[in-house]
Amino acid sequence: MMSLHAVGRRDRRLLAVAIVGAAFCLRLVFASLSVRLPEVALATGLAPWQVGLLTTLPVLCLGVFAPLAPRLAQLWGTERSLFGALLLIALGTACRALGPVWALFSFSILAGAAIATANVLLPALVKRDFQDRTALLTGAYVTAISGGAALAAAVTVPVETALGGGWRIGLAMWAVPVVVVLLLWAPQAGRETSGTRAAAASVPGLWRDPLAWSVALFMGLQSALAFCVLGWLAPILRERGLDAETAGLVLSVLILVQLATSLTIPAVAARWPDQRVLALVLSLAATGGLLGLLLAPLSGVWVWAIVQGLAQGGLFSLALTLVILRSSDSSVASHLSGMAQGVGYVPAALAPLGVGLLHQWTGGFEAVAALVAVIGLGLVAAGLIAGQDRVVAPAPLKSIR
Repeated sequence: MMSLHAVGRRDRRLLAVAIVGAAFCLRLVFASLSVRLPEVALATGLAPWQVGLLTTLPVLCLGVFAPLAPRLAQLWGTERSLFGALLLIALGTACRALGPVWALFSFSILAGAAIATANVLLPALVKRDFQDRTALLTGAYVTAISGGAALAAAVTVPVETALGGGWRIGLAMWAVPVVVVLLLWAPQAGRETSGTRAAAASVPGLWRDPLAWSVALFMGLQSALAFCVLGWLAPILRERGLDAETAGLVLSVLILVQLATSLTIPAVAARWPDQRVLALVLSLAATGGLLGLLLAPLSGVWVWAIVQGLAQGGLFSLALTLVILRSSDSSVASHLSGMAQGVGYVPAALAPLGVGLLHQWTGGFEAVAALVAVIGLGLVAAGLIAGQDRVVAPAPLKSIR
């Protein structure tokens, strides 16, 4: 007969697999649309400003709906909220390809809102149940996020072609892996533990804390770079002279190399009490790599893609790790995650829109490069503050002298 301890270890392993599986589903919507964006725009008759809006609204939802996630965890429990989020991601991914423009927009927004919930609750779940494996599991689920995006960027066009379908097949097929992950989460959704609803406990004073704001801005500005790459790199490279399949492959390689730093940076960051040097190096490399992709000769496109990808993967995992390292418990982690993504995804949403508008207005890449440079400078400043060896504490704790 199996011991309670063994059962607990088995359940913990299943939860870890479910967390990594959920993370794999969080960027499929964005990467699959990116590589088919010109075809989608042509088939639906979208104007350039509408194309920019299509890439912006789902990302904006990540910020708008993120602060609601702790409340959902309080009402339904963390596991059940994540199960519901995955169900909506599957629905939004499949139905956005129905055909009408209204479906493309509305179901993309639905998927973005559901992804926001999962984005917030996954770090809190890691903080709650994996205190002894925080770096390992953070690295694993960040790697899964990057891996999902890389796979979507690489195989959307080839699989769509093999199936003999149009862009609708290429977009809708990514609901299938989400449904598979839902099966992993079904047992978790039936669980109720003493910590399931703890993530919604109030954290007074959080929104007045400069450290919390620096973590939020670091999250947002690194996401701004990431979504500029995810939403616009393939179309820009195609306009610069690459064919659709090669541009998709460049994006896929860029995302794929993120796996190396996504997996290793959390462990490095957790060993260092101060992460400022790490934030500085990664910020400069990610910004420089993207500028190279925008302005340098195409002969060096693979080098710039690898530099940018390695740095971007490190930035994303570092941003999520800072949420955990700057939090004193799972309740603070949940609310800081909600704040970081609620505040942070505003610049992440506006940046791709800005890329589209600047490119349309100027007809070149110089203005886009200037926007990237400004984002990079802000990222450096936020990282130098967020990387300090301190934790966010509730207001009553700060008042004690």
